[in-house]
Amino acid sequence: MPSATEQPWYAALPEPGPGPSVRWTSRAFEAELRDWVTGALDGLGAELLSLEAVHQRPWSTVWRATASGGLTYWAKQNCVHQSFEAALLVALGSLSPDRVVPVVSADLARGLHLLPDQGAVFALTVAEDDLDAWCRVAAEAMHLQRDLVGHERDLVGAGATTLHPAESAAYVEARVAALTSLPAGDPRQMSDDVAQRLRVLLPEIRGWGEEVDALGLPDNLVHNDLHANNVFATPGGMRFFDFGDALLAHPLSAFFVPLNVLLHRFQAGPDDARLRRVADAALEVWGDVVPVAELRSALPSALRLGRLGRAESWLRVTATLTPTEAREFGDAGTWWLAAVGDQPPLS
Repeated sequence: MPSATEQPWYAALPEPGPGPSVRWTSRAFEAELRDWVTGALDGLGAELLSLEAVHQRPWSTVWRATASGGLTYWAKQNCVHQSFEAALLVALGSLSPDRVVPVVSADLARGLHLLPDQGAVFALTVAEDDLDAWCRVAAEAMHLQRDLVGHERDLVGAGATTLHPAESAAYVEARVAALTSLPAGDPRQMSDDVAQRLRVLLPEIRGWGEEVDALGLPDNLVHNDLHANNVFATPGGMRFFDFGDALLAHPLSAFFVPLNVLLHRFQAGPDDARLRRVADAALEVWGDVVPVAELRSALPSALRLGRLGRAESWLRVTATLTPTEAREFGDAGTWWLAAVGDQPPLS
């Protein structure tokens, strides 16, 4: 946590900048990327045969590299405020090599990284309503967290920001002040009525932070986009990837995204036994540190705070959008922040 005289990192919104998608769709970038991938594959003893863009999003670009020997690799670069993913993946590969997709090459200065193909993502190998599969994803993500206990400095050193639960109310207050001060016409601008509602909610947010902080679990890596499309089931076990949205926060807040996905997929209510089963599978991983009953009791508060992670990743992304992209995505961070008081996906 920042000292009394130190400004927290969330005191100001992420710095604005040009939309990287303009560069990512240029011939110049393709040539730059081709040179880098060619050099990376050469270091692996392979030759680049083809390179094609597969995903072009305002926040990242992903390219498929086909190499000699029938091998496939994936090259990725993120927008500037999420470009830490390359360094984070390198760190994770050192700290928990059996639980993440290995990085075969990375340019940390440019935020480029190259991953080997792992086959079909987990979501394509199981039925959408396969609860055992979802329990496995949730539990394995917690095992990754357990591997990272005591390595918070390594993760911060790789570029991950920390949002401690005790800072949750201060974070919301600072973000509300910044978003309401944006000029008219900026899609990120927060309306006065939403801002007032969140200011009234600050004591409750502070209470949620205190409740989960009292569990005594250290801040840990929160994937912040954890679902079955961001993990592979390999012969050596589950391997996670796509950490561009990640941050350090309370471990239990990592359950927000998977439970929220299931809530909508199953058209469930917050007392649905299927969601409880998935949550319990994950909570059991921390059960030797804190009694599961205590974890379960604090989970709704942690899930509410999980929305702050979604808000922050969107605020990082929306700082560097083109005008056209801003019309489509510009209000996403503000929307997630406004939703912090909504019912959690599991009560």
